[in-house]
Amino acid sequence: MGAPRQGRVAVVLKGYPRLSETFIAQEIAALEQRGLEILIVSLRHPTDDRTHPVHAEIRAPRLYLPEYLYQEPLRVLRAWWRMRGCRAYRQVRNLWLKDLRRDPTPNRGRRFGQALVLASELPGDVTHLHVHFLHTPASVTRYAAALRGLPWSGSAHAKDIWTTPDWEKREKLQDCKWLVTCTAANFAHLAALAPQGRVELVYHGIDLNRFPPPPPAPPRERNGAAAEDPVIVLSVGRLVEKKGVDVLLWALALLPRSLNWRFVHVGGGPLRRALEARARALGVAERVTWRGALSQQQLLEEYRAADLFALASRIARDGDRDGLPNVLMEAQSQDLPCLATSVSGIPELVEPDVTGVLVAPESPEAFAGELEALICNPARRRALGQAGRARVAARFGLESNILRLAEKFGLREGPETIARAATR
Repeated sequence: MGAPRQGRVAVVLKGYPRLSETFIAQEIAALEQRGLEILIVSLRHPTDDRTHPVHAEIRAPRLYLPEYLYQEPLRVLRAWWRMRGCRAYRQVRNLWLKDLRRDPTPNRGRRFGQALVLASELPGDVTHLHVHFLHTPASVTRYAAALRGLPWSGSAHAKDIWTTPDWEKREKLQDCKWLVTCTAANFAHLAALAPQGRVELVYHGIDLNRFPPPPPAPPRERNGAAAEDPVIVLSVGRLVEKKGVDVLLWALALLPRSLNWRFVHVGGGPLRRALEARARALGVAERVTWRGALSQQQLLEEYRAADLFALASRIARDGDRDGLPNVLMEAQSQDLPCLATSVSGIPELVEPDVTGVLVAPESPEAFAGELEALICNPARRRALGQAGRARVAARFGLESNILRLAEKFGLREGPETIARAATR
């Protein structure tokens, strides 16, 4: 028999749906397939005008909180009026005021207002709250869970870990029931701040049903010699500082002028115009294509058209950094050799000269040297790509990693659960 029926879990997100957070959507879909009843709670309304196919598969209803309190004042006032009489209200208000004194920003005020609305409007069959991201969403979840007397857990990823002060992480880790994180580097940092056993490493993994091996094809022999058949270098990620796209452009500009390549970037972000200007200043703009944000199927086609994948991740000035970028796993699933930087959890996936190539961050000269070597050597690209795909399949598949998360929600892999997952 499957797991006994239990109450719903409210999954709290900063925004939903988002094209850039496919890993969260695939996790929700996989948990639903295993029988978990979910309510999606979003602090913000969607900004993307497109979604991935996985979003259409998710059945969970959505509850959108007031994005800014002044936009729905009566809703916030009703929530305050209702929750002010609950037994935990004074304690939670004092907790929020303590946080506000240490970080007197408008965002802190908004967190309490959103928590009041969440606690007030949370359906009675919700018995647990689970939050993605340890910064703002976790504050809202923590306050709301305390107001309703419910347990809460979390998933910590990247920016939310490295831009949140230690005092705040320590207190949230003390209060939550459990927390998972997606890299060994994240785990080591958070476990040092948490009660023993509170934090666990669980990789996101990649849904290999959505990224099946590429169809058989003759090996590509592009080596940068033919102007009419350039090597295609692909990168995927938001155009923000931590992705190091400016370093990657600089490295491309350092390649020999006689080498024939094209650079394709997928993803949107606030630095788009600045990076386009940077490409023009470096003299490589005519070789660069900016695709913007794409659907998952469109992205899969880009992976299959490329010859190698490059990601120049760095630690941003505010401490933000990648965790273990899913795009590296996606690229490797398609036999693409990956050139990346040794930041955060990336070395957990990319084993130097076995499943890919790593260089130090902020090193355009070193990046250019490895780029040139890979562009000129299709046989090495094939070997690295095949080894990368094997490693992803063996260790980073969604199915093997979702089991531990399902167990933490009290789900067990009975025959009914296995049948549901198999018919996705």
